[in-house]
Amino acid sequence: MRPDKLFPYFADVTTLPGVGTRIGALLEKLAGRHVIDLLWHLPREIVDRRYRPTVRMAESGRVATLTLRVDKHLPSSDRRRPHRVICSDESGEITLIFFKGDKGYLNRVLPEGEQRLVSGRIEYYNSTPQMPHPDFIEPLSNEEAIPAVEPVYPLTAGLSAKVVFKAVHGALEKLVPLEEWLDPAYLTKHDWPSWQDAVRIAHHPEGPDDLLPTSKARQRLAYDELLANQLALALMRERIKKQAGRRFQGNGTLRQKVIQQLPFDLTGSQKEALKEIYDDMAAELRMLRLLQGDVGSGKTIVALLAMLNAVECGQQAALVAPTEILARQHYDSIRPLAQAAGIQIAVLTGRNKGKARKQTLEDLASGQTNILIGTHALFQDDVIYHDLGLAVIDEQHRFGVHQRLAISAKGKGVDTLVMTATPIPRTLTMTAYGDLDVSRLYDKPPGRKPIKTVVINKDRMEEVISAVGRKIAEGSKVYWVCPLVEESEKSDFAAAEERYADLSRRFGETRVALVHGQMKSTEKDAAMTDFVEGSAQILVATTVIEVGVNVPEASVMVIEHAENFGLAQLHQLRGRIGRGSLESTCILLRAPQLSETARERLKVISETEDGFVIAEKDLELRGAGEVLGTRQSGLPDMRLADIAHHGELMKAAYDDARLVINRDPQLESERGKNLRVLLYLFERDAAVANLRSG
Repeated sequence: MRPDKLFPYFADVTTLPGVGTRIGALLEKLAGRHVIDLLWHLPREIVDRRYRPTVRMAESGRVATLTLRVDKHLPSSDRRRPHRVICSDESGEITLIFFKGDKGYLNRVLPEGEQRLVSGRIEYYNSTPQMPHPDFIEPLSNEEAIPAVEPVYPLTAGLSAKVVFKAVHGALEKLVPLEEWLDPAYLTKHDWPSWQDAVRIAHHPEGPDDLLPTSKARQRLAYDELLANQLALALMRERIKKQAGRRFQGNGTLRQKVIQQLPFDLTGSQKEALKEIYDDMAAELRMLRLLQGDVGSGKTIVALLAMLNAVECGQQAALVAPTEILARQHYDSIRPLAQAAGIQIAVLTGRNKGKARKQTLEDLASGQTNILIGTHALFQDDVIYHDLGLAVIDEQHRFGVHQRLAISAKGKGVDTLVMTATPIPRTLTMTAYGDLDVSRLYDKPPGRKPIKTVVINKDRMEEVISAVGRKIAEGSKVYWVCPLVEESEKSDFAAAEERYADLSRRFGETRVALVHGQMKSTEKDAAMTDFVEGSAQILVATTVIEVGVNVPEASVMVIEHAENFGLAQLHQLRGRIGRGSLESTCILLRAPQLSETARERLKVISETEDGFVIAEKDLELRGAGEVLGTRQSGLPDMRLADIAHHGELMKAAYDDARLVINRDPQLESERGKNLRVLLYLFERDAAVANLRSG
């Protein structure tokens, strides 16, 4: 149950003065339905009203607060012309302009012959100062009604800045002190204010520096949010780990047979990752591990050896991939190695129907199938294992946490290994996967040649097409990627179809295949198969080819409008080539004019192939939500923290949360009780429920 002291924060926004049902619905759309949501809705800029010149000295374009005498109203009978009010001080005259102004209202707030304080933006028309639609008009006795520095909040359609300002400041009236949940030494080290003072300061900025993520108040609030997030993940991790696991410590016979079949030695980081995985599997706690490996770093072989460790102990293993193409590719690459080890593997996707599907399920339930590879189909109710010991999930960000739990519920004490080929900055790994232990594959398998990356102006398209012609004449295969062009009305698949038609005219239809997101799965699979095994040498595609597909003969990648892609996406696409023995080239076609950020992105991608370096730079340039794609990443929506700016705080919160849980797993100490309040404040109620249920 949420503590009583937090009830004011979780009251509906309609309990605030001046907020009715209509405004409440708009505020809910903008920030959320509770008072606390408005406190998290921080200003993004300020209007400084401390500039108090005389009329004559008022600078054009600046916001000024003037003390004026109201001289004369000049209403207009034509609704298209403004109501004008002539005002003055001892230095000169200024005209206040009101389009569609209500004559009665304006006469009431600006009575002729009286003085008023007026605040707004100064403009000059024919050398005469004027102020269209002043923001504030107040009697001299009510000067405090005009804020010296006014915070400006993000808005939504139907809400004015004044309404949001009033609602947020109504929410600030509800602030009640809460016991400090931060470590006193850490608080002192950073010289941060208390939580409630930080909220007040964040909503009363004195200057532009107070809006920066590095200001003390904003750092404090960001750390609170990061700590709540990390604490919730740490509690979830403890709970899952508490569920009895099983010890899987195989005798190594199957693994040895597979290693003997490999045409290369395992890399140093593969051996290191396998040791961490084997140690986890041998422990009585359940394994929850993330295997991060750059494109082509050899994750699949690590996953296979982990699965064989379970099989050696008499258990089954499952490998789940996000697409049918990837699942079948895993199956094709693993099958010869599994056959050499004398074990049975099967593949199960949405394509399996009728008798074949029934037979696969029977073999699985009887234990005859040792390893099952497939798509989401593996989560279905009728997929029953004889004894599932290890679940491997490929491209984790394509699946939710719930699906991760669904597959591990298919057995007793199932170990989970999650894989991603998207290099993720360390701070983001902590945010999205803080409940997992992490292994990283840094080095590429021996024999992989570097990929030459060149950036070329799209004006040189003809040269590029000629070069592609020479490459396919030598027997190479070519990827040609067409993204959505932002300024065009065309969709990405229309752009791809146009390029496909052009290249088909040049090189013949049988030598060019097309894949885009609007095609049916069967059409996509047929085109991919034609490119992998058939006559097609050029695959024109949208970004659907991004993950996983392995074509050793593909040695050229052309990416049109490369400036429209994020760094990580360019790196993923480039990783489709350079998988065989051929020298490989990635050609980035760019627009003649580039923004500074786009120029920086293309410079980075052409200078390094290290996915982790690229990921850190991508985070710096684009921010966390963009890098992972917040909607699909499992990345929590952060209201106060910005991982790109608060990376060091993220690391501190990660360490702090783990230390707290090690020392006080039930949060029963004085600080622990205060941290429970923090979890409720950031609506991590499920984490507190985990505590109660043990």
